[in-house]
Amino acid sequence: MRKGMRTVLSERAAAPRAAHTDGAWPLAEPFLIGDLRLENRVVQAPLAGIANWAFRRQSRRHGAGLAVSEMVASLGVRHGNRRTVGMLATAPDEHPVGIQLFGTDPDAMAEAACAAVDAGADMVDVNMGCPVPKVCKTGAGAALLDDLDRAERIVAAMVRAVPVPVTVKMRRGTTPATADPVGAARRFEDAGAAALFVHPRAASEEYAGRADHRVTAEVADAVAVPVIASGDIRSAEEARQVVDRHGAAAVAIGRAALGNPWAFGEIAAGRPAPERTLADVVAEIATFAGDARAALGDQRACAYLRKFYGWYFPGQRVAAGDRDALLIAPTIDEALERLAALAARDATQLQPSPGLVQHPVPHTAALPCS
Repeated sequence: MRKGMRTVLSERAAAPRAAHTDGAWPLAEPFLIGDLRLENRVVQAPLAGIANWAFRRQSRRHGAGLAVSEMVASLGVRHGNRRTVGMLATAPDEHPVGIQLFGTDPDAMAEAACAAVDAGADMVDVNMGCPVPKVCKTGAGAALLDDLDRAERIVAAMVRAVPVPVTVKMRRGTTPATADPVGAARRFEDAGAAALFVHPRAASEEYAGRADHRVTAEVADAVAVPVIASGDIRSAEEARQVVDRHGAAAVAIGRAALGNPWAFGEIAAGRPAPERTLADVVAEIATFAGDARAALGDQRACAYLRKFYGWYFPGQRVAAGDRDALLIAPTIDEALERLAALAARDATQLQPSPGLVQHPVPHTAALPCS
């Protein structure tokens, strides 16, 4: 995942501005997941350790038609773990919002789905995509694709338990040799899934190579419910290709939006957002930091935000030393003061000084998947 994020940032820094599109734009059209109406076809993908309500609210504010939570442990919900239950929290202005759950027990997953709906979820998603060993060794995440009888029972139990749409986030399979994405998708549809998120890599591949959306097309051809394409969709043009060529109803955007929430609006509209100054970027970070503080508290939010700072800077004139100082700032307020000073200094400079360089691709912490 670290290598994948470095690739995203390299491409972001080097990519030219996208051209404006003419005529109808397919990603701008509304569509339905069950009876849930989405205003466009761009979904913020679930990202473990990332997609709390602060991140989801940011995604919706920038144009995502739907935001989905990080994965939440069903057994943690069943046993009333305070931090786990807190992950079900939703913000009033982020709807429609989905909550993603993981686990292996159909009854526990159904209970957690009910708790998610009580917390405000408009949709509940089943994680069958996470390739992380500590999740898969319990039989959850992508490992459920090797136990389709259990996976189908989980979906059916959740569909019976809640009045909102139930969806499945699935990978191609656990390995390329054993994968049967079409067969799995048909079983989930028969169990009542209202839509399928498809990541076309196998779990054993993690994030290696490029996502092969011909697999997504095979699933889309095989089922009647909407298929939402996930994996390596980083631009409006790539999103249009996966919809037009591969039959996806919508796209899920994950890593491409980390430090670049404007991507949601660009993909939904098919045209670039206005050029951003460093002051614009800093203002966005400040807004996001305020929500993160409210969601997590000062100490946890300070650590959480350190993941993000470097992701915002490709294309901006920020010295490596200034970036590194943000990563060790002991409080959010100190980090925001440093950011404000950077923005003020940048605004007064006609030419980059020797101390400022085009921001290199930063070292990134590994991100767990969902």
